[in-house]
Amino acid sequence: MSKIEDIVDALENKISKILHKQEVLKQTNAKLSDQLEQQQQRLLEQQEEISAWVEKYDTLKMANSMLGSDENKRETKLKINALIRDIDHCIGQLSE
Repeated sequence: MSKIEDIVDALENKISKILHKQEVLKQTNAKLSDQLEQQQQRLLEQQEEISAWVEKYDTLKMANSMLGSDENKRETKLKINALIRDIDHCIGQLSE
């Protein structure tokens, strides 16, 4: 009879250890999920910041080219021509 009790005790110990490990893993999973969410939010904020800096850089580049910088004159002229075409297109649509 003691052999069966030993087996039952061993099973109870193993089940207890498994349940404890499961609880620890749940807590670890919850922490990792929170960290992942925080990192994803941080990444999104950094991407927005990068986009803002790229826009500022493009604006500065345009301003420098309008001030007479030789580097971006061609690019600026193309952008101005594109804007003029867009304005002409809008005027054409309004006059119809």
